[in-house]
Amino acid sequence: MSDNQQRILGYFIEEAKEHLGTLEQGLLNLSEASGDSEQIDELFRAAHSIKGGGAMLGYGSIQKTAHRLEDAFKVFRDGTVNVDEKLESLFLNAFDILKDLISRLESAQGLSEEQGKELVKSAEPQFIELQQHLDQCADIKAVIADLGEVEKGATQPEEVEGEAEAVTESPLEQMRPLLREMLKVFQAEDTPQSRQNLIQICDRAQKVTSEEENWHNLLNTAKSAIANPKHSYTTLAPVIIQELKQASDCLELGEPDNIQITSTLNNLAQSPTPQVLIPAEPEAAAELLKRIFNQQQLSELKEKIGV
Repeated sequence: MSDNQQRILGYFIEEAKEHLGTLEQGLLNLSEASGDSEQIDELFRAAHSIKGGGAMLGYGSIQKTAHRLEDAFKVFRDGTVNVDEKLESLFLNAFDILKDLISRLESAQGLSEEQGKELVKSAEPQFIELQQHLDQCADIKAVIADLGEVEKGATQPEEVEGEAEAVTESPLEQMRPLLREMLKVFQAEDTPQSRQNLIQICDRAQKVTSEEENWHNLLNTAKSAIANPKHSYTTLAPVIIQELKQASDCLELGEPDNIQITSTLNNLAQSPTPQVLIPAEPEAAAELLKRIFNQQQLSELKEKIGV
């Protein structure tokens, strides 16, 4: 490493240590900081700065770890999070991982690429657990924001140092685009076709894992709730999106037995579908159908009965 590179590295380490101090102070008072947008922005910027410096110098392990913290702080910016002791502990554990990487980088031995990759790999379950519990503590607005948005020309996820080989997507990575697609349908007009689209998304989600009974039971319950026209999208969206996201986290952690169907979703699924008595007299029946169904539904009904 040249003298100039060594000097740049030294600047980064000193700056990173200042940001670590900001992060530690904020996390030790997370309950208080969670309700202060300026403090959350400060924590977000600290993680973002370390991420940027790590990327610039080619330390993918530092970049990725800081990025995970940055993503976690973003949830606080987009909604309300009820901080409990477990969440505080999980954040501090994640912080310790980043601090350890910076300390190793500062040491005489430095931080090798292989060492960094191994540390990131071993820490992944901790970050998954952090994200899972964060989802449980956050309101639906924050959970939806955490899904992100589909953008044209979006780039692939960042790679860790030299990691170019093909990687099998995790359950959560497979579910994120499906949940974003589901959210987009929920935000559109409520029609029989859009409900069918939602059910098809649930069918595709079944393929994330073919072995876990709890996962399939949850998706079948969601499909039953969606199929009932009595329930508006405003009612369905927050329940189904949040439960599928939390269940995805359980799959990610290798804890499928923790997947549960809440009483709220179960009640939506078991609520009886509205029944309508059709008069035997054709004109009266036609008038009733016109009042009940929209034009698209009437067209579909016409196709079904072949007239």
